[in-house]
Amino acid sequence: MPQNDPQDFLSVNPIFSREGEATQIPKYEFPESGMLPKTAYQIVHDETMLDGNARLNLATFVGTWMDDNANRLYAETYDKNMIDKDEYPQTAAIEQYCWKMLAGLWHSPDPQGTIGTSTIGSSEACMLGGLAFKRLWQHKRRAEGKSTDKPNLIMSSAVQVCWEKFCNYFDIEARLVPISEEHKCLDGYELEKYVDENTIGVVAIMGVTYTGMYEPVKQVAAKLDEIQASTGLDIPIHVDGASGAMIAPFIQPELEWDFQLERVHSISTSGHKYGLVYPGLGWVVWRERQWLPEDLIFYVSYLGGDMPTFALNFSRPGAQVVLQFYMFLRLGFEGYKKVQQTCQDVALYLSHGISEIGPFELWNDGSDIPVFAWRLKEGHTDRWTLYNLADRLRTKGWLVPAYPMPDNLGNLTVERIVVRNGLSMDLAGRLLKDIQDETAYLENLSAPMPVEQEHPGFHH
Repeated sequence: MPQNDPQDFLSVNPIFSREGEATQIPKYEFPESGMLPKTAYQIVHDETMLDGNARLNLATFVGTWMDDNANRLYAETYDKNMIDKDEYPQTAAIEQYCWKMLAGLWHSPDPQGTIGTSTIGSSEACMLGGLAFKRLWQHKRRAEGKSTDKPNLIMSSAVQVCWEKFCNYFDIEARLVPISEEHKCLDGYELEKYVDENTIGVVAIMGVTYTGMYEPVKQVAAKLDEIQASTGLDIPIHVDGASGAMIAPFIQPELEWDFQLERVHSISTSGHKYGLVYPGLGWVVWRERQWLPEDLIFYVSYLGGDMPTFALNFSRPGAQVVLQFYMFLRLGFEGYKKVQQTCQDVALYLSHGISEIGPFELWNDGSDIPVFAWRLKEGHTDRWTLYNLADRLRTKGWLVPAYPMPDNLGNLTVERIVVRNGLSMDLAGRLLKDIQDETAYLENLSAPMPVEQEHPGFHH
């Protein structure tokens, strides 16, 4: 590539630059000299402008909006380092307030006496829950004089990629139970074929990333009870509640999925998803302190005493923890219930509207978390695919992903909408109209759309 290829440089608008200042900045090399703050700001501002409107991103679960008071708190606390509990003792105390609130929300038998922590996101929280499983299993096996060479963890094939990372990084066999048309998520079916003495735990997902469906934790726990009765194997459950753990307590309070089930030892969630906080923040809480092995806990000085800490990361932001406390105080239980119910109302409105568009069939309708997916009816057309619809919607500003389902359903493509706080019924009406219009456009094609390159699997 030529040395002066314009693609290698960032251009500076002359309006913002000072006399004698460089008007081209290399993209991939450290600049030789600096520039006015306003000039640097404008360059970066113009670059990020190309990202599009985050409010119209219906692919992500991650929050994209907070109110002005939250933004003010963020600006006041973005210099707080969560790991410095001695320097920022009140931020450390706020962290405890939050996870103890969550422990109570999730029916821990002793919310004040158990243990939990904030994390960078729910991926780290999942890994901490998995590490506790592995270490407890190792202790038990060693006490029995047995090998600890081949631990395995059981989960759905539709599990979020963080669990595959966990198993890879920490030398654990991932036993993936395939989903199917008959068993759309991990429901306990044939679970006995996957469990053995090396099983450290089972992961149940409250809000499968692919589709938004709840896995029936109570049903999975009952199956594990049966397995224990016949084999003696006592297998714990970690609930990956990245989304659902901040939905179910508020709008599905009758559902038994949390620490009401004794087999559930730990629960993780994302504060930055339906916890309504900016990225990145996660939480993990244990049912009782005994389920987090003591040798995984480090103690740091805090207010003249010792504060337990358990994390994969060291320095990390404290501002999001402060924002979570703000949201808990601002909304309370009733406020969260109204927000989550509104999101579900929008999801049900959209799924119903899409189900009435001729070519589509719902996979689920958003009655678990406010997320749903649909597919083309089998044999409906050979002229276009859901990938074409996703591309057409992108021209209107909407990011509505299409992707193949996992493993033995890999030949099935679905499209999915995540309804978050901020997608109003008015915006949803506009989205539904755009889906109807773009579907009509594709239906009127007289010849097949050009075949695109193979689409990758889903990792979002």
